[in-house]
This record gives sequence, C-alpha cells and structure tokens, in this order.
Amino acid sequence: MSADADVAAPGVGLPGEGPEERRGIWQGTLDNLRTGNLGVLPIVVGLILIVTFFSFKAPNFFSANNFNNIVIQMAGTCMLAYGVVFVLLLGEIDLSIGYLSGLAAVSVAELQNPGSGNSFPYTLIAPVVGLIAIPIAIGIVGAIGAGQGTIVAKVGVPSFVVTLAGLLIWQGVILQVLGIQGTVVIQDKWINDTAYYYFSPTAGWIVALIISGLYAGMTLFHVLSVRRAGLQIRQPWMTLAKVVGVAVACFGTVAVCNHATVPKGLPFAGVLVVIFLVGLTFLAKRTPFGRHVYAVGGNAEAARRAGINVPRIRILVFMISGMMAGVGGIILAANVNSVDLNVGGGTLLLDAIAAAVIGGVSLFGGRGEVRGAVLGSLVIATVANGLNTAGYAPGTIYIVTGVILLLAVTLDTIARRLQVRSGR
Repeated sequence: MSADADVAAPGVGLPGEGPEERRGIWQGTLDNLRTGNLGVLPIVVGLILIVTFFSFKAPNFFSANNFNNIVIQMAGTCMLAYGVVFVLLLGEIDLSIGYLSGLAAVSVAELQNPGSGNSFPYTLIAPVVGLIAIPIAIGIVGAIGAGQGTIVAKVGVPSFVVTLAGLLIWQGVILQVLGIQGTVVIQDKWINDTAYYYFSPTAGWIVALIISGLYAGMTLFHVLSVRRAGLQIRQPWMTLAKVVGVAVACFGTVAVCNHATVPKGLPFAGVLVVIFLVGLTFLAKRTPFGRHVYAVGGNAEAARRAGINVPRIRILVFMISGMMAGVGGIILAANVNSVDLNVGGGTLLLDAIAAAVIGGVSLFGGRGEVRGAVLGSLVIATVANGLNTAGYAPGTIYIVTGVILLLAVTLDTIARRLQVRSGR
C-alpha cells in the first residue's frame, strides 16, 4: 500500500467516479453536519460575533489603528501555534514551546548585545548582526526540539513528560543567563523590524498583488495538472470563489492598514504570518512528509506497516515545533524591544495550544489544518484586545479564553464520536 493511495486533493474527483457518486454542495454540507465535520464554520461565525460584540462595547475597537494592533499581537502566538498544529496532528503535546521561544529571544538578545560577552565582532558584521543572530537562535531551539523528539520517538517516554521536563529545564536556563543582567535591550534594527516594520501604502498594495497573484497562479497550475491527468474538477465555481476571496481579503487588509494613522501601513509581522501559512500548508498538504504526519496521527501502527518511518516523523515534527517557537519568541521579544526573566512565561504556552485547538486541530491526532492556527490566534488576540479596550478586568480575559477553549475541545470530542459512529 503506497502512502498516496488514499489521498485525494480537495475538490478533485477520483478516477472512475460517476456523476451519480458526486454529491452536491448542499448534500455534502448536510453530511458534514451529521458527522460533526464542521470545518472552519464555527470559528468564522464565532469571530464575527466577537467582532460585532466589541464593536458596540468599545468605541475604539472597530478602527484601522486597532486592527494593526491585533495583527501585531497575534503574530507571535500564531507562530508558536503553527508548531503546535504539527505536534497535535501526531496526537502528541509539546509543553516546552513557551520557554523555547523565550530561549530563542534570549539567544538573539545576547548575540546582538555588545556587553554580553557573547556578541559577534561588531566591527565586522554590525550592520547585519540581526540577520545572523536570528537563524542561529532558531537553529538552537530547533535542535532542542529534535532532541526532545528523539527521546519521545526512540526511547518511548511520553511527550507530556519529556516536554514538561523541558519546560522546567529551559526556564532554568533563561533564569541562569539573565540572572545577573535582568533585562537585555534589543537594539538591532533587523530584529526589531520583525514586529515593528510597516510597509508604505504603495508597497502594501504590491504585497497584496503578489500574494493574490501567487495564489491564483498556484490554483491554475493545480487545475491544469488535474486536467492533464484526466480528472475532473468538482465544483469549479468554488475554486474560482476561493481565488476571488483571497484577493478580496488581501486587498481589503491592505486598505484597512493604510487607513491607520499611528502606525500606518501593512505590518511586516502580518506578512510573516502569511508566508509561514503558505509554506507550512504546502508542507502539510502537498508533500509526502505532510501526508505521513496525518497517517501517523491517524494510526501510528498502520503507518508503520505501510512503510512510514514513524520515529523520524516524530523527531522532525518536534524540531518544527521548536523552530516555530523560536520564530514566535523573536517576534514577541521585538514587540517590547527587550527580554527579561519572564520571557516565554505567562499564558504564552496555553495561548498557543488553545489557538491550535480553537482553530479546529484535533487533540486526538490526524485531523486539522495549518490555517487553524491563524484563525485560533486571531480569536484569542481579538478577545484579549476587545476586553482590554472595553475596560474589563484582566481576570475576565482568562475566563473568556478558557470558556472558548473548553467549547472548542467539546466540539472536537463530539465530532470525533460522530465520525466514529458514521464509520469515517
């Protein structure tokens, strides 16, 4: 049995499928509702309700300036949630990502700090020290993630125990490194620009045009490939609607960002979110590695018998989780231009995991998409921003986020039971 035998691209009929076997859009929707496969519908509806509620409760919430704030606030958490998606697809958990993100931030801060004793020779590479420090920091936490994954995959220690130990270890490392300095200011322009660079209005339109054009081009290439293979595109109007929808979303986002006053323009952090979304979605959906991740998460023993190297997949997934935690940690540190003893702590870990789960990634493995990290992060950032803007107490944010998380997990559990009953 090959790894590709039971994988079909969304919207593409399998060979030999007759017209009577192709379900209409409404019949498919009803079947999905009966089996609990709701997709992103609950998240989108919930987000619309949240935005509508806070638009009435907080006068400054529904504004271009606040939209930019939400994009910046969600970017760091979203990067961590990207890594969580892959871990959850395996049915595993990574509790160390919060302090791995903090360790990456500390590494970048130390490497760019002339007084740390760990900095590069500034007389030679001062203009690009940030460009060198960032990949080194991400490589460090990626290697740590791979090491933790090796213990899980090769030794068989549960991921909960391994990453819980990692949480304590890397928190201790951060405290040891920053114990004397307390706070390290990030002065490097390249690092700070990951969170606080804004494109000019013209550059924003160009970015929207590039993203829309690339998506349309990839969709056209996919359609032509399917047609050359002698297959039929099911519901072509839906494919066209997706292309138009992406273009509207891109240009609409830029239009809102360009109407902001302080600061004005499309945030670079938001573009980073889109870049990683496209890259990681391609990795998960269009590569053998991604299909193997879903296979291992669905049934590890069946995947092993099919010839998939299950330990290798687990190690690589934990490495991806560590690297994405590093990217998120650098963005979060750039938000405040410094790192301190609390870096990587607080609710960061829970927010990242909650974002993935709220976005529709199953805790039971084998089901979910990378885009869920974006939607879940957007929900969490919007709720936190709205409650702060409306003047609610900080404790209310935790309560509301917890309720949303509980609701998401409950829906996931119900959906899984319905799918088991329906034989899917």
